[in-house]
Order: sequence, then structure tokens, then C-alpha cells
Amino acid sequence: MPPFETIETDSTIVACNGDGGPLGHPRVFLNLAPAGRAECPYCSRLFVNPRAAEPGAAAAGHAGTATPSARGPGPAREDESPPPRQSPA
Repeated sequence: MPPFETIETDSTIVACNGDGGPLGHPRVFLNLAPAGRAECPYCSRLFVNPRAAEPGAAAAGHAGTATPSARGPGPAREDESPPPRQSPA
């Protein structure tokens, strides 16, 4: 099945939210390296960066990686304070 839509970009990391609104989906960040392409797991948009592809990466079957939304839980960054500690009940 062909991709829903192909979007060319100069970036190696892109964000997709399905165009937002009521028909959108949660924002995901897609890493186009090493293959130079990644497909959104929600809406099947294909993001392509022809300059990001490493030689032989596409032939090796590498695909882009989706990472969760920035709003999700994850390790604290250096510029953020740690989460508050909960006292035992």
C-alpha cells in the first residue's frame, strides 16, 4: 500500500500530529536517520530527507524510529527540577 502522503524535509527529526484538530493524533517525533525516511505509525505519512540517508542503510532495512510525545514521562533534563518526592502514607 502506498504512503498516505510523502513529505520531503531537510531535517533529520520531524514531528507529526496528523495535522492536529479533531482528526489529528498524538504528536510523535520521528528520526529519519539512518535511512533518510520514516513513516508515522498513526497516519502513515512518509517523511523523507534524501541527504540524511547513509549509504546502504535503506538496503539493510533500517526504518525511522518513532519516539513518544514530549509531554510523556521521561528522564528529567538538566534544566528541569526533579519531580517532587512523595512521602509514605
